[in-house]
Amino acid sequence: MSSLADEPAERGAPTFSSRAAAVLTGVRRPFAPQGPTLRELTVQALSSIEQGYDLLAPKFDQTPFRTPDRVLDAVGGALRPLGPFGAGLDVCCGTGAGAPVLRSLCTERVTGVDFSAGMLAAARRAETAGAGSPAAEWVRADARDLPFRSAFDLAVSFGAFGHFLPAERPGLFAGVHRALRPGGVFAFPIGAPQSFRDPLYWTLLGFDSVMRVRNLVWRPQFVMYYRTFPLGAVRDDLTRAGFSVELLPLEEFGRRPDGSPHWRLVVARRR
Repeated sequence: MSSLADEPAERGAPTFSSRAAAVLTGVRRPFAPQGPTLRELTVQALSSIEQGYDLLAPKFDQTPFRTPDRVLDAVGGALRPLGPFGAGLDVCCGTGAGAPVLRSLCTERVTGVDFSAGMLAAARRAETAGAGSPAAEWVRADARDLPFRSAFDLAVSFGAFGHFLPAERPGLFAGVHRALRPGGVFAFPIGAPQSFRDPLYWTLLGFDSVMRVRNLVWRPQFVMYYRTFPLGAVRDDLTRAGFSVELLPLEEFGRRPDGSPHWRLVVARRR
């Protein structure tokens, strides 16, 4: 496990962890021909988060927004030496892409939670198709108010944090803390911050600016921002929620010129 010294020098710089951010970095695949049309994506973007994902759910796995197997495999490999775990929870599970990771690490049970009924329906269809053992349970709930108490040994989340405003983050982390048993682990991948010399920096800044304007003039709001999840602030919120925090470099994605990893796994353990 790496030390916190492996963190980039830009402690307050925005890292990225939302579902769409890695599309821009080349980690994820392009839209499949069976994916949503531009019109369908536009309707989703003008909807609420819940309704938008309900609409997108039947084609979600054909979009770049699904967490790619390369990321899932890297997270599973990094967590394997810390296990095995008993019960596992996927926070904001979407269509269930993270369930195989939990199955490979957990011996007791696997649970996915999401507030989109459409995404959960897609996850259940995949489960019916023979996803593996242990079988997953799919629970509809708001991640900001998880209905679990000391029920899990491992919680993961993949790419959903752009949907939570910074002020909501402490409550989100506190709920995950309550859902874990003492000593339980909360883990999620996070991308490195971008230099202002990187075109991606300006792309993400531009997207966030457009979304802020959209949410000022259009209702319902659709909260999805790239630059609201800085590692330093996230680590502080996790610590205040009762976690001890360490970082694992995901070496599969290489390192930046300064030697820091492009992607890390945040490993927060309930104290």
